[in-house]
Amino acid sequence: MNKFTPIALIATAIVLAGVPAAVFAAETSQSVRAATEATAPAVSVTAGKMIYGANGQRIAAVYRVTAAGAVQVILDGKLVTVPASSLSEANGKVTTTLTKSELAHQR
Repeated sequence: MNKFTPIALIATAIVLAGVPAAVFAAETSQSVRAATEATAPAVSVTAGKMIYGANGQRIAAVYRVTAAGAVQVILDGKLVTVPASSLSEANGKVTTTLTKSELAHQR
C-alpha cells in the first residue's frame, strides 16, 4: 500500500494544478464572448445573402460568417474577409462601408 501513496499524491497534485487553469480559461472565454457580443453590430447575415458596397454595387454572395461576425466572400477567386464593423443592414440589404475595389485590394 505504501508503494501507491507517492503515485496518488502526484496524481492529485496534477489534477489540482489543472483546475485553476480550466477556471481561468472559462472566465476568459466568457468575458471575450461578452465583449464581442456587446460590440458586434446587429446585422443578420447568413451564407448565400448578397453583400452590397458603399456605392450600392453588388459585391458578392456571403460564403461564410466567422465567429467574430465578419463575413467572408469569394471575390476574383480569392477568399476576402469583410470586417463586421463595416457591415450594416438597410431595407433588408446587407451593406458594407467598403467598395468592391477596396475589398479586392485588401491584404
